[in-house]
This record gives sequence, structure tokens and C-alpha cells, in this order.
Amino acid sequence: MDLSTVQWRKSSRSGGQGGNCVELAHVPGVVAVRDSKKPDGPVLLMERHEFHRIAAAIRGI
Repeated sequence: MDLSTVQWRKSSRSGGQGGNCVELAHVPGVVAVRDSKKPDGPVLLMERHEFHRIAAAIRGI
């Protein structure tokens, strides 16, 4: 999947200090997740319902 033109946005939970930052991109049918410090690194693709389930579980921690 070519993700070179997608619009990435930084998580609102990421700090402004350049630490652990996650970026998300909405792609047809999936959510793409990457490490903002490694934009050319690996990307995790999840179906939207999976992403929402994982995000809800994280918020519950």
C-alpha cells in the first residue's frame, strides 16, 4: 500500500518534547500508525474497529 501521500497527524497524547510520538493516518478501510521519529520506518495497519478497540483498552489503563 502506497502511503506516501496520506495526511499523518500526531496523537493528541504525544508530548511536545520529542519523546514517544505516534502518528495516525486514515486510509480507506484502515488506520495507519507509525512512530513520528521514524517516518520511513514500519507502519502498522489496522481495521478501524480493531483500532478503536485497542484505543479504548489503552484509555482504560
